[in-house]
Amino acid sequence: MTPIETLAAMIPSLDLGEFKADPNAVALAPGDFALNRQALPLYLEGETLVVAIGSLASLPSVDDLSVLSGHPTRAVLVDPQILKERIEERYLESMLAEIPGDDAGITDIDDTVDLADLQKMAGDSSVVQMVNLIFAQAVRDGASDIHVEPYEKQMKVRYRVDGMLRDVMSPPKRMHAALISRLKILGEMNIAERRLPQDGRIKLNLAGRGVDIRVSIVPTVFGERCVMRILDKGTAMLGLLDLGMAQDTLDKYRRAIGMPYGIILSTGPTGSGKSTTLYASLQEIYSPTKNILTIEDPVEYQVAGIGQIQVRSQIGLTFANGLRSIVRQDPDVIMVGEIRDVETAEIAIHASLTGHLVFSTLHTNDSAGAITRLIDMGVEPFLVASSLLAVVAQRLVRRNCPFCSEPTEFDEDGLQAIGVTSDELKGAQFMVGKGCDKCQGSGYKGRQGIYELLAVDETVRRMAVDHAPSSTIKDHAVKNQSMRTLLSDGKLNVLSGKTTPAEVLRVSLREDF
Repeated sequence: MTPIETLAAMIPSLDLGEFKADPNAVALAPGDFALNRQALPLYLEGETLVVAIGSLASLPSVDDLSVLSGHPTRAVLVDPQILKERIEERYLESMLAEIPGDDAGITDIDDTVDLADLQKMAGDSSVVQMVNLIFAQAVRDGASDIHVEPYEKQMKVRYRVDGMLRDVMSPPKRMHAALISRLKILGEMNIAERRLPQDGRIKLNLAGRGVDIRVSIVPTVFGERCVMRILDKGTAMLGLLDLGMAQDTLDKYRRAIGMPYGIILSTGPTGSGKSTTLYASLQEIYSPTKNILTIEDPVEYQVAGIGQIQVRSQIGLTFANGLRSIVRQDPDVIMVGEIRDVETAEIAIHASLTGHLVFSTLHTNDSAGAITRLIDMGVEPFLVASSLLAVVAQRLVRRNCPFCSEPTEFDEDGLQAIGVTSDELKGAQFMVGKGCDKCQGSGYKGRQGIYELLAVDETVRRMAVDHAPSSTIKDHAVKNQSMRTLLSDGKLNVLSGKTTPAEVLRVSLREDF
């Protein structure tokens, strides 16, 4: 055994993943010391300060910390990646808060700033560490988007978690140009261009997980504003059972996606989980005997065994052009990321009529509205009637936090607004989250879908050909297909204690005003 191996064997190890450091011990090390030396005080054992290090190279720092803190020290070995995350989490935000603020006259960044100065600022260690912290914290919190927003005298960083934005930190305004420049370098954008919008993509590896980040930067009156969409490959793929569909809706949907040909549409606003539903559907029907091809803008998640094509409109690869080529690739199942125009709609419909199962998304408020939207686009009603199998409309509601939910009673107005009757009140188990550390005090943790599934039967086909309004089609489905509206499906989740009336009303329209 070498001397280094002997020394390593003498130092005990600790699993830092489940360990919570004592704030009093953490306070004994200056933030810049911990960040630069990668040494984190964990707790006091009597008078001895126990310090986490990631490698033997940091042992001299443990001795230095003894002098700084006035306590004898003892080292423990931990995973260096987890140690780095913990140090950034504990120290960097408080260090940034301590940086003196701007003078009123130096907040504006003009077009004369030298490129070399921008590159130097972007490479500063505090800027690099701040960007690392922003990404790492966003992934830990389960954020879907990161917003970096400049204002006249301040800058804000906000995360969108479970569909809702919340403030995270306010770094000094004078760091804004350096932070944006750092993000541009990571996203392979032009850091000298500050007058035009730019888009980029960042690939990161955080705690062993591959994370793709889509970056959008636009100029505002107070500086460039950056919004980043996080595509976490480690948490992306859900099965149909994980989506939150009621059992009867799930059974009907499975019958629809089991058909050999036709079109199935998923509808709803941006961010309502349409793509997730389609990915789950493709996984459900995947088989080595089927050729499944997709065309998407962008390809959000790579799916094993499925051919995926990225739209590139700047070189002429649009949904319509790509779809024409896909049809010649001998597919069994086709997924079109979105039907945006009549050309794409007609090609998708013709593909379904020639023996292919086609999945796509459309922006409509409810399921019946998809039929009238296609006809309004210019698609012939008889083509819509003969090709469409089913339309599922959906929204995402936040779930009550499983760690802090407790029984409650909701006010009568809220319950009436979602259609709860007096008979349904008898067996109801209403729950609400009171707020805890696990849900950042919001009372909600995670999201699930609420769904409205319209099956296209003979009556609906006749209505489509006759240009019937969407309200008439919806009434028929409710009365004759036992279709639950979005509001009714949300009501079931409230009655079973999964969410609250306020959440259901936040994402779906009341059926009366």
